[in-house]
Amino acid sequence: MPVVHLAAINLECSDPAGLARFWAAMLDGEVAVETADFCAVKTGVLFLGAVRVEGYRQPTWPSAERSQQMHLDLTIDEPAGLDDAADRATRLGAIAEEHQPAPERYRVLRDPAGHPFCLRRP
Repeated sequence: MPVVHLAAINLECSDPAGLARFWAAMLDGEVAVETADFCAVKTGVLFLGAVRVEGYRQPTWPSAERSQQMHLDLTIDEPAGLDDAADRATRLGAIAEEHQPAPERYRVLRDPAGHPFCLRRP
């Protein structure tokens, strides 16, 4: 029996509402909490939070100047395919990373606040 259960992952940003809307659309979730400084997207049993940080600076991956610190790996729904999933993500506001270490297996993108995330095959 586990001692704890993962309840939420929180991402720092300068625009919690905008980041929450992006992730709600990406994950087919809903913005369940919205204040000026914190928003949370409900995705099943997990919440993805967006926390306002004054002076927020985006990660600089792959440079170590401001490392990514963490990133999300997201499994795509087949038969959408990586190209379709990456296209949908960019239409929602993601930015495709120029550096793609293994584009046949996964795609690296950034959310609107600059956090890297990967779209992967199942």
